[in-house]
Amino acid sequence: MWGMVMHMIWIWSAILLLSVYQTAFLDGLLDHPGSYPLDGYTWESEAFRNMQMGECLSGQPNLDLDCLTALMVSHDYDLSQLKEEEVSGWEGLKASICQQKPVEYRKLRQAYQAVFADISCFPIPASLRPREGSFVSYQDDFLALRTYGGERRHEGCDILGNGAARGFYPVLSMTGGQVEQVGWLEKGGWRIGIRAPCGAYFYYAHLYGYGQEWAVGDKVEPGTLLGYMGDSGYGVQEGTVGNFEVHLHLGIYLKTDHYDELSINPYWVLRYSEKFMRQASY
Repeated sequence: MWGMVMHMIWIWSAILLLSVYQTAFLDGLLDHPGSYPLDGYTWESEAFRNMQMGECLSGQPNLDLDCLTALMVSHDYDLSQLKEEEVSGWEGLKASICQQKPVEYRKLRQAYQAVFADISCFPIPASLRPREGSFVSYQDDFLALRTYGGERRHEGCDILGNGAARGFYPVLSMTGGQVEQVGWLEKGGWRIGIRAPCGAYFYYAHLYGYGQEWAVGDKVEPGTLLGYMGDSGYGVQEGTVGNFEVHLHLGIYLKTDHYDELSINPYWVLRYSEKFMRQASY
C-alpha cells in the first residue's frame, strides 16, 4: 500500500514539474521575443530545410499551419521530441511572434504553406492485393553523400520497393498542379516534375515508365498516376537501368529570394502524407 502511495506521489510530482517547466518556457519566450530564431530569410536556412516536424504534428489529422509555424520558431525548428502537452499555448506564441516580427512570421508561414497545403496523397498507394513484404519503406537520407557524377548531396528521400521488380509500384502525384518538366535525365532517369498550386515543385525520379504520355503544361490532380517505380538513370544512354535498386526518388523544391530550386527534406512531409494513402489493385 505504501509503495502504491509513493508511486502516485512520484507521478503527480512529475506532472507538476512538467507543467511548471512548460509555463516557464512559454513565459520566457513571451517576455524575450528577441530570442526567436526568425528573420526574412529563415525559410532558406538549413534549420527550415530539415523540416523536422516529429511524430506529434505529422500524425495530426488536420495540420494547422499557424501551429506548425509558431512551434517551429519557438523550438529552434526541431519538433522531433515535441510532446502533445507542449502543443497547447501555440496561439500565445504566435501572437507574441507576430507582434514582434509580423513580416518574418508571415513569410515563414507562406513557406510552410507552399510545402504542405497542396498535399492530399501519399506517392505510393497501398495494394488491395498485398503480398508479404510488398509495401515500401523509406528513411531520412536527406543530404546523404552521393558519388555518381562527382561527390554531391542527396536532395530528396528514397522510397524503396522492398525487392519488387521495376514497374510493380504505381507512383501517384501527391498534389494537384502542372507538369513543369518531364523526360530523361542522366542522374534522374525517367522523371517528372509537378509545380503545385502553392508553389512547391515535386520531383519524381527513376521511373520505369509513365502512366501516360506527359507534356509540359499538362494538368494533374492529386492521386493522378504519373508512372511506375523503377531504377532508371545513372547513365548518359537514355533508358539506362539496373545501376541501383528499384526505388522512387522524391525531391521537393522551393523558389526563394536567392534560389530558383532550394531543396527541402521530404522525409517528414512523407510521414505527414501517409494519412492520405490511397489504395490500388496491383
